[in-house]
Amino acid sequence: MQACIDDGTLLLQQIDPAEISPGEFTAKIRDEVERENARLVVIDSLNGYQAAMPQENQLILQLHELLSYLNQQGVATLLLNVQQGLIGNVEANLAISYMADAVLLRFFETGGRVRKAISVLKNRGGEHEDTIREFRIGHSGVRIGEPLTDFHGVLTGNPTYIGEAEPLLQERPPDA
Repeated sequence: MQACIDDGTLLLQQIDPAEISPGEFTAKIRDEVERENARLVVIDSLNGYQAAMPQENQLILQLHELLSYLNQQGVATLLLNVQQGLIGNVEANLAISYMADAVLLRFFETGGRVRKAISVLKNRGGEHEDTIREFRIGHSGVRIGEPLTDFHGVLTGNPTYIGEAEPLLQERPPDA
């Protein structure tokens, strides 16, 4: 990422929610979109935003306004929301799914290893694939595996393997 930061195609800003109001935060984002023609905004995570505005109804209104503006500008927005728990019952602390597409990332265990699964739960702009797939992020980028058809319960965090004894997403040599 350092090369992208150096050439100006990526801007990373750490924001302290105790030092900036949600309105100021929204203004900073709008400024970057208008001044630098930003095409992607990632907010990691919504917990800090929520801490700065503990009244959930106000927060939802602020987010709705921000997301509407970004959508009108053609900006893709990723909102990361920390969930309580890693395996089994997982709960999000902020219900914003009515105004955003929802991609679910889940951990699951198989063969003595922790794996990650990805699925699109909701896409407001059109049809989407409804399979659950293994994914991995590594030195060579993001890899998406075949649908996890031999598992049941991956999204619950307590999957049951019901398929043949075949490997999942294969390892690649470090230089691949």
